[in-house]
Amino acid sequence: MTLPLGAFLTVWTILALNIMSPGPNVLNTITTAMGSGRAAGFASAAAVGLGIGVWCLSMSLGMAALFAVVPYAEETLTVLAAGLLLWFASRYLRAGMLGVAGRPVTLSGVSDLDLRASFLRSLAVNATNPKALTTWIAILGIFPTAAARAGDIAVLTLGACFLSVSIHTVYASVFSTRRAAALYLRAAPVINLAVGIFFIAFAIRLSAPLLAQAL
Repeated sequence: MTLPLGAFLTVWTILALNIMSPGPNVLNTITTAMGSGRAAGFASAAAVGLGIGVWCLSMSLGMAALFAVVPYAEETLTVLAAGLLLWFASRYLRAGMLGVAGRPVTLSGVSDLDLRASFLRSLAVNATNPKALTTWIAILGIFPTAAARAGDIAVLTLGACFLSVSIHTVYASVFSTRRAAALYLRAAPVINLAVGIFFIAFAIRLSAPLLAQAL
């Protein structure tokens, strides 16, 4: 590992907040655990870890190749990352305000899934989740991919996999009953609002050096 630890911690913090917030992957893990049991939920969590690892590795290598041949690609991606963070923030804040306003949300368990079916279902949700693509574009606009070596990308990928599996395993364990899932949905607006505020603050921090250079 050649990059400073802070570069990894920044990415993992943003990724963890995105993973924890309500979305297709989280809701799939919870509904799988509710309807088909915790073991199926754990299989879903493992698939999320694999899927996010593939996203991380493929996007990192692709961006590294892009930076090597396209001038100013890194600066352009940084601007795009700040814009995506603000877009994420607007969506999280809107979802949070709708939740605070009392918009009803219910979850139904997905029943009769064995471990293989749960794993494949979760992989499919992850692969077709547009949030995954935009998240990694934003993250790699923050991470110094152009200066990263093979070991740095490996550490980034392993950390992303570990975070994903850990968080989704907790969801599969804790929110595997209808009552627990209802408590999570009740807390979801607060989670969304907090994540939205954090993303706005980070977008401002990310874009400040570029604005200073432009001025």
